[in-house]
Amino acid sequence: MFFSLLSWQGFLPLSGWQVVGLILLLTHITIISVTVYLHRHSAHRAVDLHPVMAHFFRFWLWLTTGMVTKQWTAIHRKHHAKCETEDDPHSPQVLGLGKVLWQGAELYVVASKDQEILEQYGKGTPNDWLERHIYTPHDRMGVSLLLIVNVVLFGWVGLTIWAVQMMWIPFFAAGVINGVAHFIGYRNFEVADASRNISPIGILIGGEELHNNHHTYPNSAKLSSQWWEFDIGWFYIQLMSKLKLAKVNRVPPKALLHPNKYEIDFDTLKAVVINRFQVMANYRRSVVAPLVAAEKMRASDAQKAKFRRAPSLICKERIDEKGHQRLTDLLNQHPQLKDIYQFKLQLQEIWSRTTTNRAELLQSLTDWCKAAEATGIQALQEFSLHLRRYTLVSESGEIPG
Repeated sequence: MFFSLLSWQGFLPLSGWQVVGLILLLTHITIISVTVYLHRHSAHRAVDLHPVMAHFFRFWLWLTTGMVTKQWTAIHRKHHAKCETEDDPHSPQVLGLGKVLWQGAELYVVASKDQEILEQYGKGTPNDWLERHIYTPHDRMGVSLLLIVNVVLFGWVGLTIWAVQMMWIPFFAAGVINGVAHFIGYRNFEVADASRNISPIGILIGGEELHNNHHTYPNSAKLSSQWWEFDIGWFYIQLMSKLKLAKVNRVPPKALLHPNKYEIDFDTLKAVVINRFQVMANYRRSVVAPLVAAEKMRASDAQKAKFRRAPSLICKERIDEKGHQRLTDLLNQHPQLKDIYQFKLQLQEIWSRTTTNRAELLQSLTDWCKAAEATGIQALQEFSLHLRRYTLVSESGEIPG
């Protein structure tokens, strides 16, 4: 009897490759449950899920992670509200990359016990009979049940499958996304926090790899921004939408450019403000980058090293004391770079005003474009003419979604 138990292979014995395939399938469903249900549906209301889908994801997460919807939602909302500050539940900029990467799950557990966080940031999450009597009070029951099911179905190899399932979300979601994605990677947009896109191909972590895009448009159901980026979570949302199992509420704004529009009007102003992150990304690409490259070409070999991070220094929202000193030295030595830096600040200041009426904002944008075109800096002139073409409605009547 004892040896029979030791050799137990379950009712569905698997080969080595089948085990690997099953692990990838099950953990992928879990990742999609996190990104679609917890993140885009519950925390940000970017997508509304059909009750059947919402409950499937809720049950799957209870079974495979033991996470409570209200806890996850509240912690994530606080992360956005207090990002990169002492009050951020898991900022590697504050706590260090190593701590968040390897102890991200522990940080989540600590925050989940803070009732103030749950009450302030957990509003609008499920509170039905199942949540009150099963999912929340018995959050460990699901993973225990999963362990039994795994062993019964797959034998003792089911322990390995279960162990990987238990480690997958704590490492990839709590560690990699909360840690690496605020420390290493590329940025499409210069937002105030340190968010990064880890990879342009968002498959392994459900599209959450595109974290800088998400922090730029947190209420968007779609995390990809560039044509070469892929968000598999968005793929599944589109599929569910076609099946009437999901309704998309918001996606990133789409800039429309009228080919023959040169007069700045209220339509231009609104389009520029709505698309301000794309505007600044374009400013870096079409104004800052070429002028920095031109200045670098003129510099001596000994001076070229100081231009290595110049575009980032000029465009960054967050900059430390050392970086600020480098930027000051750079601008003082290169008047054209100082000009485009000042124009960048002035443009950002237009949409940062909260007490100015529309007419004053329109005049400020008009004055900015006229001043930019009078500088004689070709890249800045061309950018200003490009800005004049911004509109909300195209010639065909298209309105961005």
